[in-house]
Amino acid sequence: MTARETVLGRVRDALALAPPPAAAVDRAYRRGRDLPDAERLALFTDRLVDYGAQVRTCTAAETATALADVLDGLGARRVGVPAGLDRSWLADWDGVVEEDGADVPPPDLATFDAVVTSSAVSCAETGTIFLDGSADQGRRALSLVPDVHVCVVDLSSLAVGVPEALARLVPERPTTLISGPSATSDIELERVEGVHGPRTLVVIVRTEV
Repeated sequence: MTARETVLGRVRDALALAPPPAAAVDRAYRRGRDLPDAERLALFTDRLVDYGAQVRTCTAAETATALADVLDGLGARRVGVPAGLDRSWLADWDGVVEEDGADVPPPDLATFDAVVTSSAVSCAETGTIFLDGSADQGRRALSLVPDVHVCVVDLSSLAVGVPEALARLVPERPTTLISGPSATSDIELERVEGVHGPRTLVVIVRTEV
């Protein structure tokens, strides 16, 4: 038995003899807030633009046109999509659409000009988009490896704050939080984009579904 196994075994034995009491969680934070659609959209857009994301609005009927305009504007000719994405969304675009799958090595995802996904929930107050791994959102690697992420958000899925957004999620699902393009600061506080994910985030908000 290694020293690591010995230490971990003693920890497990101690926890079994004296299990920790259940922690009381304070639920006094604000919950159940709501705002009119126009105010939620304005707040969400303000946050995303401040983070460096691009935002466009459209109706459900205009989704294909909006996506075609965005992808053409980005110069994309080959995009990756999750298996469950509504293909009619890309009906007006004449580029190559390839479906992602578990058999595609994550490094190969970097060869896409862009990736298009849907979303689960969004938070207006923080400008955060939540992906939960559903069929129209795909695996986490698909939204992190390509350099450009085009994400479709339905206004009906836009909550005011974090508590309201979390209440709409399924806790057991793998959740990815996106707040603008990937960015960090180096030791001299110089902003560097694309270190942990896409350098370009385009959000298409569908105001009518």
